[in-house]
Amino acid sequence: MPERAPLTTSSFDYDLPAGLIASHPAPERDASRLLVVRRDRDTFEHRTFRDIIDLFEAGDILVLNETRVFPARLLGTRAGGGAAEIVLLHPLGDTVEPAATRSSAGRPDTDHAASDLNAAAWPRDWTALVRPGARLRAGRTVRIADDLTVEILDVLADGTRHVRLNTPGEVRRAIERHGRMPLPPYIEREAEAADAERYQTVYARSEGSVAAPTAGLHFTPALLAAVRERGVEIARVVLHVGVGTFRPVEAEDPADHPMHEEWYEVTEAEAVRMNAARRAGGRLWAVGTTVTRTLESAADDSGLVHPGSGWTRLFIRPGYRFRAVDALITNFHLPRSTLLMLVSAFAGHERTRAAYDEAIRERYRFYSYGDAMAIL
Repeated sequence: MPERAPLTTSSFDYDLPAGLIASHPAPERDASRLLVVRRDRDTFEHRTFRDIIDLFEAGDILVLNETRVFPARLLGTRAGGGAAEIVLLHPLGDTVEPAATRSSAGRPDTDHAASDLNAAAWPRDWTALVRPGARLRAGRTVRIADDLTVEILDVLADGTRHVRLNTPGEVRRAIERHGRMPLPPYIEREAEAADAERYQTVYARSEGSVAAPTAGLHFTPALLAAVRERGVEIARVVLHVGVGTFRPVEAEDPADHPMHEEWYEVTEAEAVRMNAARRAGGRLWAVGTTVTRTLESAADDSGLVHPGSGWTRLFIRPGYRFRAVDALITNFHLPRSTLLMLVSAFAGHERTRAAYDEAIRERYRFYSYGDAMAIL
C-alpha cells in the first residue's frame, strides 16, 4: 500500500454552523448530550451524559482534573481614558521555574512547584495578556478600581506582559473583588453571575486555571457517587489550563507549532492507585484533554504513571502512541486546535471527522458549554 501523507493543519478544519456554539450551559450539568464513539466496533451511539454510567465497568478508574478557574479577567482604563483588558495567566515569583529550565515535552526535567494560588497571599507579579497591546507598552498603567492598578513592567518575547498588581490590601482579595470569569472568546457575551458556578467543575479545588477543564463540567455529585457505586475508583490530578488552549495552530505543518506549556501535578498516592487499577485489568478513563495530557506527560513507555509536577509542552497529535489512557471523555473542540488533534490521535483521524460530522448533523452543542463525547 502507498504510504499515507502526513496530516497538515488544514486536515483539522471543519465548518460549524454558528448556531451550534453553546453560549450557555445546559439547564442541568448531566443533561448534556453524549456521543459515544466505539473504536472497536466503529459505531456511534447517542445518549444523555448521565447515561455514561452504563459505559463503566467495575475496576475501572476515572481521573478528574481538580484545577479551579480564578477570576483572571480585569477590565480598566488607560491613562488617556481608553478601555483596557488584562487577563492574568500565571504568577511570576521564586516558586515558578524560569522558562529556560523547563522541559520541552513529556515529563519534567526536575520536580518543582508552581506558585500556589491556594495560599493566603498571592504574588503581585504575573504574566498577562493585554488589550489593546499596541497601547500597553512597558511603563504604562491600567486603573482597574480605586484600590487596584496594573503596571506594565515588560513586554515578553511571546507578546505577553510582565505586570505588577498594586493594591493597598491583599492581591487575592483585590482579584476576587474586581476580576471576572475569563469565558472563552467564542462565547460572545459578558460573564454572568451563574458562570461563577457553572464554568467550574463541582470538584474544582486547586486555583490556577484561566479556562475550565470542560469535559468535567457535566459531572454532578450524584453522578460521581453513582460511579463509585458501580465499583469505579476516582483519582484526581491537577493541570492548570492556560490561554494557549484556545489558540489555533497556524503553521501548516503541526510539527512547527510552538506548543503552549501548562503546569501539572500527580501525587504519589494517586499514581499508585491508577497503576494498581490498570495492573488489575481496569481501564483508565481520562476526563478531558487536560487529564490526558497530564497522564501522558507523567507516564513512561511501559504505561506506568509516575508522581511528580512540572511544566509540560507535550503535543499529542496523530501518530502518538498512548501509554496511560484507555478511554477519553471530552467536549467538541475548535477547528485547527491542538485539542482536536489530541482527540484525533486517540480516536483516529477519519473516525474523529466522522464523529464531528455526525454531531453537526444531529445538532449537538459545541465547545466549552456544549455536549460531550466518550471514546472507548
